Amino acid sequence: MSLSVVVVLDDRDRLHALRDRLQALQPALSRVVVIGSGEAPLSSVERLDPAAARRRRQRSMVRWLLPFGFLAGLTFTQITDLHTFSFAGAYGEPLIGGLLGMGSGWMGSFAAAASVSSEEDDRIRILRNRLDEGCWLLLLEAPAGREIPWTTIQLARPTAVVRLDDT
Repeated sequence: MSLSVVVVLDDRDRLHALRDRLQALQPALSRVVVIGSGEAPLSSVERLDPAAARRRRQRSMVRWLLPFGFLAGLTFTQITDLHTFSFAGAYGEPLIGGLLGMGSGWMGSFAAAASVSSEEDDRIRILRNRLDEGCWLLLLEAPAGREIPWTTIQLARPTAVVRLDDT
């Protein structure tokens, strides 16, 4: 498990000086990325891309919604006396109902993933606003068991420090 922190700075020179000091530390941080005008765009960092987080949530939800949808469609076809797909026969009709239920589960995973937001999404929105104000971001990730060098960060007088959830 690693710790992720985003340091917000409004002075590019202080940003680069801080980045150089952090990269010179031993043992090194696992990741140091500068984001902002003239640097890496926010969308290039998957950790800070809300669309990537939504895709991860959708893939996670589809794992249980597909089987649940299949079973729900199969059960619904069995317990009702509707013969919508009677051309498929006694075994094909419930199978088609199950496949339609599975399709509904797949569509539901997209709707559910889009409607759920997390605390991290709110933090990322704050960081996007800081970028729009002309600030730069410095994403720091420390490997498991390694602490973020807080004193080095404070010496740079950051505008803000945003701690992301542990990954």
